Amino acid sequence: MAETLKKGTRVTGAERDKLAAELKKRYDDGESIRALAAATGRSYGFIHRILTESGVNLRGRGGATRGKKS
Repeated sequence: MAETLKKGTRVTGAERDKLAAELKKRYDDGESIRALAAATGRSYGFIHRILTESGVNLRGRGGATRGKKS
């Protein structure tokens, strides 16, 4: 994805399918939604929606989790 998409432009049809496939591959390879959004110039919500439409199992949120005290 060398060129970024102009913010607010509609992405439909074959172009959307191609973008979805590329984003899915990059997300599966470990890239975050925020990183994908920054790389494409689109919003977090747009990337999240495209990935969800593509059937991607989204990763849980990171960070510390509260475990049971021993």
